[in-house]
Amino acid sequence: MKIKETPLKDCYIIEPTIFEDERGYFFEKFNEEKFEQLTGLNGHFVQDNISKSSYGVLRGIHLQKGEHAQAKLVSCLEGKVWDIAVDLREDSPTFGKWFGIELTAENKLQLYVPRGFGHGFCVLTETAVFSYKCDNFYNKESEGCVKFNDPDLNIDWKIEEKDMILSEKDQKAESFKERNF
Repeated sequence: MKIKETPLKDCYIIEPTIFEDERGYFFEKFNEEKFEQLTGLNGHFVQDNISKSSYGVLRGIHLQKGEHAQAKLVSCLEGKVWDIAVDLREDSPTFGKWFGIELTAENKLQLYVPRGFGHGFCVLTETAVFSYKCDNFYNKESEGCVKFNDPDLNIDWKIEEKDMILSEKDQKAESFKERNF
């Protein structure tokens, strides 16, 4: 496992070591001990979630607030997504900045999104299966959502807005300036 820093404080790309032969491949998707050793961060996860979406589905920008904040380790198991993390921690040197990465079944990369960040992704292939490991349990009352097209964030989602498919919640999200996190 290799850990690569992103431009955002405490947000990391995790690249697995892949062993391939004529039978296929094997890789260790996550190792808590190695993760903590390489990042100095807690890598204990308590909930795994999987979503399947079609081309153009944009999920985000989501977060859990307060004591229910979640760090996430995300990956794409099938297809391709454009994944983004937004630093919403007001005391952070990278507050209000975002980072995007293409996660695919082929590249097997993962993104560690720390607590206090917003997270979202957009599906770039016909379908995609997406995996989230979370270090805290989901709590509906602690949900937060920032507008995907907020001009203050100016996120490039890699597809045109006319092709995006959004939930009602994501369509009604708060602006970055209105945030209540």
